[in-house]
Amino acid sequence: MIRQLVASYVLLVAVALLGLTVPVAFTLTKQVYGDAENLARREAQTAALLLAADDALSRQALARLSGAYQTQTPAKMDVLSAGRAAINPLPLPAAVDDEAFSAALAGREYLRWERAPALGADGLVIAVPATSANGTVLGAVRISYPSAPLRERLGQIWGFRAVLALAVLIVAAMVGMLFARGLTRPLRQLNDMASRLRDGDLTARAEETGPPEIRTLASTLNTATETIDTLVGSQRAFIGDASHQLRTPLTALRLSLDNIADGVDDPYLREDVEHATAEVVRMSRLVNGLLVLARAEATVTSPEPVRIGDVVADRFNTWRAAAEESGVTLDQDIADQKLCALASPGHLEQVLDNVLSNALEVSPDHGTVTVRTHREATKAVIEVIDQGPGLPAADRHRAFDRFWRGPGLTGRSGSGLGLAIVKQLVSDDGGAVTLDEAETGGLCVRITLRLA
Repeated sequence: MIRQLVASYVLLVAVALLGLTVPVAFTLTKQVYGDAENLARREAQTAALLLAADDALSRQALARLSGAYQTQTPAKMDVLSAGRAAINPLPLPAAVDDEAFSAALAGREYLRWERAPALGADGLVIAVPATSANGTVLGAVRISYPSAPLRERLGQIWGFRAVLALAVLIVAAMVGMLFARGLTRPLRQLNDMASRLRDGDLTARAEETGPPEIRTLASTLNTATETIDTLVGSQRAFIGDASHQLRTPLTALRLSLDNIADGVDDPYLREDVEHATAEVVRMSRLVNGLLVLARAEATVTSPEPVRIGDVVADRFNTWRAAAEESGVTLDQDIADQKLCALASPGHLEQVLDNVLSNALEVSPDHGTVTVRTHREATKAVIEVIDQGPGLPAADRHRAFDRFWRGPGLTGRSGSGLGLAIVKQLVSDDGGAVTLDEAETGGLCVRITLRLA
């Protein structure tokens, strides 16, 4: 935005400079050429008066004027009699039959910017007649003035104006930069506030400064942030209360059922008690899953750099015993041990726990669960691949829904919240998770996170 404001300001100044400088420069150019024409006309008319006097003193003055004109200026003065002969003591001029002399000997003034035969270059050619008192044309005076000195002078004038305009534009750009930075400072403060909110800092507030529109926006954002902070605080309080109020009676109920089962001799009654105990256990898992999901939705934390290889190795150590008990091999393919991703504390561990738990549950005996990591552009990719039955394409987009459990082996004893929790945690860290068909025929859980 700063660049756009500065560009607009400089463009406005440039248009103003063009509107003021270019017409003045063209007027000045016209004036320079006009001054040269008037000067040459006056000098030609002065020489014509000396020629018309037709006496020795006037001829000597005319000769001195012509010599001085040729030695002290880049121009040249030529004099021709009515009979197209030389005027003593002046030499015969070049191109006595040219159009300028012809017009002057016919009694007309001639003035044009063209090729000057006397100079062999482009310039001003002016010729005036020398007439006697009774109007008889006695001769003609031709002055040839080159264009090069005028063009050089105009080039200096245009160059000076161009340098001046460039300096004005540079100053305008600097002033525009200061103006734009001052104008956008409140917007940068709002952006900083939004970045802190994105990273989980609900105490971020924007300073209510700047134009009225930005002050109103800052006030609205501050109010919205306070509301969000209050709602998140209420949800966290609810999660804490629910965690205590739900887990305690379920634990007591399970202990009571275990005590009843120990004192029952009737096999049918024992079977009913065991079914009730299993339902209590499933309900406990469901409550724990809901609390974890609610906590993930309510907790906003700032992602930190996490070395993926270390987290995978740590989770393998945790799940290796369960894998050996199920006859499943855990394998890791870490392309870069130093690969780091941005993840909130504990999120990546919980994500891998849920995914590995599902993979071990659906894997057949002597199967293999592989965790593969690599880098893709600005993303860190983690793939968990099993050799289970997989999921049909139609069911993959539903797998992240709450309480959805797949057919067959997939999720036969789960709560249907595992992948929902995974998606929530990964999304909180700015990543994404998808399900694809693995090359082994099983399921590939693909997790992408931002590179640290």
